[in-house]
Amino acid sequence: MSFLFVYLRIIISLLKILIMSKESSSSGISFMGMLTILFITLKLTNYIDWSWWWVLSPMWLPLFILLLSAGLLSVIKYVKSTKNK
Repeated sequence: MSFLFVYLRIIISLLKILIMSKESSSSGISFMGMLTILFITLKLTNYIDWSWWWVLSPMWLPLFILLLSAGLLSVIKYVKSTKNK
């Protein structure tokens, strides 16, 4: 339970930094980049006992969701086009 509280406090702090930042995200590190660094740090300090797949998930998860969404939209478009024939 203590870990969850610390984790949420870190996430809230990161979100405050992102919100208060007036620079564009292209000139600095993104939220997912900060989250990846945070997870790697927690893993290397043995604070979390996650698989490396989950530690690095902020890097690959958005791409996976994008590809899944594109695939779903393609299937829906194909089904609609074959239904109209």
